[in-house]
Amino acid sequence: MKLKIAAAVLILAAAPALAQEAPMTDIVPTGDAAAGEAAFRQCATCHVVVNPAGETLAGRAARTGPNLYGVVGRISGKVPDFRYSDALTAAGEKGKVYDEETFVAYVQDPTAFLRAYLEDNSARGNMTFKVRKEEDAHNIFAYLHSLSNGEIWPAEAAPAATN
Repeated sequence: MKLKIAAAVLILAAAPALAQEAPMTDIVPTGDAAAGEAAFRQCATCHVVVNPAGETLAGRAARTGPNLYGVVGRISGKVPDFRYSDALTAAGEKGKVYDEETFVAYVQDPTAFLRAYLEDNSARGNMTFKVRKEEDAHNIFAYLHSLSNGEIWPAEAAPAATN
């Protein structure tokens, strides 16, 4: 009995670490993807959603911001050939992953998010736009998730899977 209790305690203690390293393809967004499609229009000025096959799923040929295909579960600052701010790259090196909570907080105030996340009041990102409504941010997250069906892209930018 003591062995079973000890094993349960170890499993529960390890759960947060395992959750941080596991791919987040099983995320179930709380927002409305259909409403997110409409709200994404404000993002399409700078962002595009293009799948690995080269098909444009949303947005125009905008390249000011990175491709948002597979952003759900992605470590920040990992789209190949995109030049990120030093702060966003540092956030990725620190382990910032776009789950719903961090995505919503980031898009509502990118600079404030990076300053808090990095604990650096001089941190600044390149994204100056702010999604004003929290509901829109949740909906955009759900829409982006729906476009990639939970696939994280690029795959090498995803946290390592645990077995």
